[in-house]
Amino acid sequence: MRRTRRPRLCLAGVMAASALFTTPAARAAAPTDGALTDLVNPFIGTQNEGNTFPGAAMPFGMVQLSPDTGHSTGYDYTQSRIRGFSLVHLSGVGCRIGGDLPALPTTGDVETTDAAAYAAEFRHEDEQASPGYYRVGLASGIRAELTATTRTGVQRYTFPATDKANVLLNAGQSLHKKVGSEVEVLDDRTVRTVITGRGFCRNTLPYTVYTITRFDRPFTSYGTWDGKTVAPGARKGRDGAYLRFDTTRDRTVTATTALSYVDAAGAAVNLREEGGRSFGAVRDAAHRAWEDRLRAVRVRGGPQALRRTFYSALYRSFLAPNTGSDADGRYRGWDLRVHRAQGFTYYQNWSLWDTYRTQCQLLALLAPREARDMALSVLTVGEQGRWLPKWGYGTVETNIMTGDPVTPFLTTAYHQGLLAGHEERAYRLLRRNADGVPPADLPIAGRESNAEYIANGFAPYVKDRPQSKMGDSDYHQGASVTLEYALSDAMLAQMARSLGHPEDADRYAARSRNYRNVFDPSTGFFRARDAAGAFAGPADPAASVGFHEGTAWQYQWLVPQDLPGLIDLIGGKGAANDRLDAFFAYDRLTADPAGTAREAWVHGGAYDYYNAATYNPQNEPDLIAPYTYLSTGQPWKTTDVVHAALTLFTDGPTGMTGNDDLGTMSAWNVLSSIGLFPVQPGFGTWGLTTPVFDRVDLTLDRRYWPGGRLTVTAPGTSAADRYVQSVRTDGAPYGRTFVTTGELRRTRSLDFRVGSRPSAWGTAPGSAPPVLN
Repeated sequence: MRRTRRPRLCLAGVMAASALFTTPAARAAAPTDGALTDLVNPFIGTQNEGNTFPGAAMPFGMVQLSPDTGHSTGYDYTQSRIRGFSLVHLSGVGCRIGGDLPALPTTGDVETTDAAAYAAEFRHEDEQASPGYYRVGLASGIRAELTATTRTGVQRYTFPATDKANVLLNAGQSLHKKVGSEVEVLDDRTVRTVITGRGFCRNTLPYTVYTITRFDRPFTSYGTWDGKTVAPGARKGRDGAYLRFDTTRDRTVTATTALSYVDAAGAAVNLREEGGRSFGAVRDAAHRAWEDRLRAVRVRGGPQALRRTFYSALYRSFLAPNTGSDADGRYRGWDLRVHRAQGFTYYQNWSLWDTYRTQCQLLALLAPREARDMALSVLTVGEQGRWLPKWGYGTVETNIMTGDPVTPFLTTAYHQGLLAGHEERAYRLLRRNADGVPPADLPIAGRESNAEYIANGFAPYVKDRPQSKMGDSDYHQGASVTLEYALSDAMLAQMARSLGHPEDADRYAARSRNYRNVFDPSTGFFRARDAAGAFAGPADPAASVGFHEGTAWQYQWLVPQDLPGLIDLIGGKGAANDRLDAFFAYDRLTADPAGTAREAWVHGGAYDYYNAATYNPQNEPDLIAPYTYLSTGQPWKTTDVVHAALTLFTDGPTGMTGNDDLGTMSAWNVLSSIGLFPVQPGFGTWGLTTPVFDRVDLTLDRRYWPGGRLTVTAPGTSAADRYVQSVRTDGAPYGRTFVTTGELRRTRSLDFRVGSRPSAWGTAPGSAPPVLN
């Protein structure tokens, strides 16, 4: 092994990292004077499988009204035909879901019912998007505009002068797999639909949505269709309806569509409560809502492009989870019964394997009221569905991804103070999840390998084990599942100890060290073990056997609960630093940060997870890996790696690192840019690294953050001056590389002094994040 040495900053590295920074003189600009929404580009991530959407939505809204171009998740910037503007889009997911009720304006006779055939051409030069608003000019001469409330989508079409201006409502074609649909024209302004679909990466149980669309003027004629058969004048059909208008004098037609996951009456309630306003009034209200949300974070310094990528990431972090209850509080639970939320808003859509690492912590910081209701919603799912979820959409468990992500999600909520009054309720559900397996009659897989994990200390890798439930199987990813279970056990141990359950705490703490049981001393890496206990698959750590969407190289740092123990297994800090340097291609990184990020780390497209020995910034297993240096005595390298990774976020359509996964990657950007990152997901430990802005002012909810604000400063931060020289909290010197949530609640200012070379800050004994036991 090569000898660990103190790095010298290469001038080429300073120049290459300039994608993040301008010179100090150029950055000395005042804070943005215009609206913060002007800095958001909703097209970021709409190309190269970022899978974001450019359409209109409210923060955490039920509706995401956006164009579909034929991509499996909705919109692809490289495509040039719009099939319709549909109601539901999950930001950044990797599989098809939603796309319900695509609507499209056309002119002339209705000759086909296939959305791919009647799709309208458009050009990006005639397309515009901002938070809560989308506009596009179609080649047909029609202009379409979209905006939204929480539970409705509003479309305004400006037609050419014609007596055959149509709006097509296609209930039979969505992004998901169709199970069934119904359409009914209720009167000369109103259409009702019921749409049932299924599928997300794998097959799932079906779910149903209900819509009511109300036009601002009567249509002159109408019809419905079943399959390819169009029936003019028919009020009922299975697959779709067309509504015709005369626009020879008044060229605009506005439609408001209300959505409900409960029933038709719920859609009617949502339409009554949130409909009835002009398009302009709804658009302006959406703009104000987003401006208020973004105003929680004010940044100073940095070039305009950096601020755009930052605020666009912040915007995407607030798109999900999504409102699931209707305006009257009713929602459909995971028992498929109708309930009414009392004292909280019911949320749904849980990409927990992703969001437990970054986004739930960001929401706890910046949107704690909503984060509280989200945590209560997950508890409600656990009670009504009889088990805690893993990856839920609407009322359906998809079982996509593996491990036990719900535990760190909920323990994060606990440590952030979001479960006040519900602590033991949450603990009971978590304890059952941690110690058992869901009954066979439940669709939820839970900790599927738990029996073997508890008995033998590891989750086995059983390659061809038949699946008893839909989705992914923990048995197929035994090595990474063992690491995920052990992480979750560590976080639950901390909650148990805090709540006064010492025996449980000791038991879970002991299980949190099960990561050691999949460490192969002959390779020095984690490795899958089969049901008999033998190591399975190739010894090459760049192989992917038993690791979900990654390799042993990429999962080796997923032991945030006990990094000192992991470092000892590797051979000590020197060996660990050498391995980290190889993993991040550090020698190359210091010479060319941006080039290293794009050429050494990124191995291909968003789904190229496997057979790699370097950092993958495009997927979740590696999200906390750059912060490992905080525990190896070289915290300056965390800054080098994080700032290089941030160059992958740009302000164009290709500016996402892989799927955004309901705001997970965007939240990584926001937190890393601020200089505060949750290095022990599921516990209240925030790693520190150099912010990319001179100043960040956070406005916080005093009910959860008593100070009501936090100011983070790093005067002069730049590509040349990016290394922490010292840190002060409220003016007092601070030498550790992390702060706790309790400390953060008491802190009003966090001040970084930066320089051109690494310093001794954060290297003293006791500076590293704690071991959780």
